Amino acid sequence: MTKNARQILKVIDDSSEHLTTEQIFLRLKENNQGMAMATVYNNLSALYKQGLIRKISLEGYPDRYDNIRKHDHLVCRNCGKLSDILLEDLTEKLQKQVDIHMLSYDLKINYICKDCLKKEQELRGRHTT
Repeated sequence: MTKNARQILKVIDDSSEHLTTEQIFLRLKENNQGMAMATVYNNLSALYKQGLIRKISLEGYPDRYDNIRKHDHLVCRNCGKLSDILLEDLTEKLQKQVDIHMLSYDLKINYICKDCLKKEQELRGRHTT
């Protein structure tokens, strides 16, 4: 693994957020002024293909990257906020339902976060007065 790939993997593993390519680039740039965005893109692609990171794709938002520790995600339908959630591992149950050898699964639960619910309630309140 290259030095750049190790640095990118460390940024992702050390983060409690789900970082975009740009966010990863900016964090790396703090300590490595010579870092190029293309280097980050290429290494993220390689790390993902090697199964060392997770790529989370949400319609209308840039891809985000995450560590591979077993967890699932809550996704706010309104603002795209992405949060980790720990659920029972469903691999065995899902495997029984499909006729293929399953490598992994990626569970995203769509919901509306507290902030967006509060905004919706405030808007409704303004319209009823």
